[in-house]
Amino acid sequence: MASRFNPLKADATWQKAWEENRTFAARDDSPKPKSYVLEMFPYPSGRIHMGHVRNYTMGDVLARFRRMKGMEVLHPMGWDAFGMPAENAAMEKKVHPGAWTRQNIATMKAQLKRLGFALDWTREFATCEPDYYGQEQALFLDLYEAGLVYRKESAVNWDPVDMTVLANEQVIDGRGWRSGALVERRKLNQWFLKITDFADDLLEGLKGLEHWPDKVKLMQENWIGKSEGLQFTWELSNGEGLTVYTTRPDTIFGASFVAIAADHPIAQQLAAGNPEVQAFIERCKQGGTTAAELETQEKLGWNTGLTAQHPFDASWQVPVYIANFVLMDYGTGAVFGVPAHDQRDFEFATKYDLPIRRVVSEGDKTDPRFDGTEAYTGPGTLVNSHFLDGLDVVDAKREVIRRAEEGNWGTGSTVWRLRDWGVSRQRYWGTPIPIIHCEDCGPVGVPKDQLPVSLPEDVSFDVPGNPLDRHPTWKHVDCPKCGKPARRETDTLDTFVDSSWYFLRFASQPADKPFDKAVAEQWLPVGQYIGGVEHAILHLLYARFFTRALRHIGRIDVAEPFAGLFTQGMVTHASYYQLEEHEGLERKVYFEPTQVSFRADGSAYLTDTGAEVTVGRVEKMSKSKKNTVDPTEIVDQYGADATRWFVLSDSPPERDLEWSESGIEGAWRFVNRLWRLFDGLEAAEGEDKDLDRKLHRTIAGVAEDIEALTFNKAVAKLYELTAAIEKAKPSASRTAAIRALVRVVAPMVPHIAEEAWAAMGETGMIADAAWPAVDPALLVDDEVTIAVQVNGKLRDTLVMPKGAAKDVVEAAALASDKIVRLLEGNAPRKIIVVPDRLVNIVA
Repeated sequence: MASRFNPLKADATWQKAWEENRTFAARDDSPKPKSYVLEMFPYPSGRIHMGHVRNYTMGDVLARFRRMKGMEVLHPMGWDAFGMPAENAAMEKKVHPGAWTRQNIATMKAQLKRLGFALDWTREFATCEPDYYGQEQALFLDLYEAGLVYRKESAVNWDPVDMTVLANEQVIDGRGWRSGALVERRKLNQWFLKITDFADDLLEGLKGLEHWPDKVKLMQENWIGKSEGLQFTWELSNGEGLTVYTTRPDTIFGASFVAIAADHPIAQQLAAGNPEVQAFIERCKQGGTTAAELETQEKLGWNTGLTAQHPFDASWQVPVYIANFVLMDYGTGAVFGVPAHDQRDFEFATKYDLPIRRVVSEGDKTDPRFDGTEAYTGPGTLVNSHFLDGLDVVDAKREVIRRAEEGNWGTGSTVWRLRDWGVSRQRYWGTPIPIIHCEDCGPVGVPKDQLPVSLPEDVSFDVPGNPLDRHPTWKHVDCPKCGKPARRETDTLDTFVDSSWYFLRFASQPADKPFDKAVAEQWLPVGQYIGGVEHAILHLLYARFFTRALRHIGRIDVAEPFAGLFTQGMVTHASYYQLEEHEGLERKVYFEPTQVSFRADGSAYLTDTGAEVTVGRVEKMSKSKKNTVDPTEIVDQYGADATRWFVLSDSPPERDLEWSESGIEGAWRFVNRLWRLFDGLEAAEGEDKDLDRKLHRTIAGVAEDIEALTFNKAVAKLYELTAAIEKAKPSASRTAAIRALVRVVAPMVPHIAEEAWAAMGETGMIADAAWPAVDPALLVDDEVTIAVQVNGKLRDTLVMPKGAAKDVVEAAALASDKIVRLLEGNAPRKIIVVPDRLVNIVA
């Protein structure tokens, strides 16, 4: 073996060998037990980052380990390739979104291959290619025919500059995330998937996800938002009824106003003859529809002049307002306000000088005058509420519902926070919705033999908005039913649809259908799914829904797509900046880590100019803060194995990992320690029982840690074993330990392991080798450490054979030099022996 490990040579050699041998191509017909390991596939934004490296290394270690344990492992890779960034690039760089995306895929694929991931590249696909999205269109039509897709007018976030609907997450402080324009609330005809039909099943299914993080399950539970409440009607002063729904009927005696949405029928009636009301309603359309937006925007109201009669007191009238924080799509489009116990109501009542009455006690506060600065939303006892006084919140809710139903003015009911999934996007770079609009026939599904409906290539992004709307020919088509001139749907699907079934396409890729049911079910559900917690709600919830919807129409007999879920922490780095004045304002100018050097006192400066630099806080790597580290540069300098070892070793995988030069250099030193051990392999005789025991416990412990995804613990065990081997004298045990160590580290540092395996004369590749066997006898402790106390204080410890007799343990304790000195020749008054644990001497 060479005296020094050459990582770049080893990386290239073995990556080529794995590819040529199709080592990691999963076989559908394999008789081995199947294991599906999947990391969330990346968006091809240009280059991979250290977060990708950490995420995919975790999955890779598990996939390689399970192969060594005799499983047929599916570990695929593809590209979540549709989306707005490609259209932004088209507008800014004057390139076609497809060309930009495919170039990025080529770059990122090459980077991923440099890290030696055990990926089945034979199953690679990009969601922007017709052979993928055409199958997605087929699934959409199946769901449409089954009644799980519909079209309706709905309030949306509209960006007036980019001229597109924005998802809630794309509205930041009331403005479009890209254009910065104030978002408007508009009504548009949108396509929806009926996720609410599965709300109860989605909620109930969370209970069976034993291998999901509790925090993710709780986030989904809250997002689905099942709540028991009361629907009832207020009698208005104009003789009409106004139906509201509330989850807090217990607070009915704290009501001080009723509020309706700007597009509520009553508001529209009032606006018809009143320009001022109409102007207010137009003002309400400014601002997004997100929950966060409704919470933070200024609360605005218009007093309609109407009043509503309290259901328990005919003489109690409350004013009726049109309010900008009430949406027609939520509940009934009307609410009653209880300012003391709801923050939005509190802000509204404060602005319009409405009564704020306490009806739920906070501690011992019972005064009806509420003088807090924020609403109290916690538990308590009902006060100032007539027949409800003294009840807790739960019992008070039940009592109001009981009386409402008994009096026939209200009904207890269940509602869900979850809303149907609006999938229409006014964008080009997405899956075309396979619907044709005919004036006579209405919406008609594209015949399946005409799929895929492919995106036209000849589009322009010179004008904001959807290029499909402006295309001269693409949208014009004959109706499949009647043959008359019709038009294609020009909206494209939300990209979350693409990622809601991609795991099925990885499992089975026939040319004539989205997937083969029998083949896909061999692999599903995904045994271990790994990705960021930022996808805890939308992507994961949509994927759970989509799988259930496909089961509902008979396409697959699987409900949950992901049996195990792990959400890894982010990779972080300090940021470096200088403050400068720009147009009268102070702003931060950031610098890349490669531009910065450090003095002995820790202060930072620009390497080329010597100018002082401020070291900012450690935070998520981002292009805007320029605190990123290019994985390719790290691999070029240290090799793939050192890079992999670092991202596994320094932090529990669920926590953030801070990047540091010292960390990667330490990983590189360890790789070379391994190489020196492997290089020093020599024939020898004799046993080293301590080393044998250490080896087998490490093999067993690392296996448990990899399965538990506690990679940092596995790394710690491997450091300890390596140190023990280094200290051990030549023996047959030491030689066996080195040979076993090569296999145990192979999932984490596969290139050096392959290099050593070949140099040791082993046949085949270590990627195909079995995990080392464990001798169960060596996992059992035959010695124990026993604490020796005098008058309850620890004074010494003994290492004794496990199960030693009490009199033997007692004699050993009394013979201890430390104990002899403490007793000073006096006989102890009492000796208590706890087998294998403790000797307590009472002097």
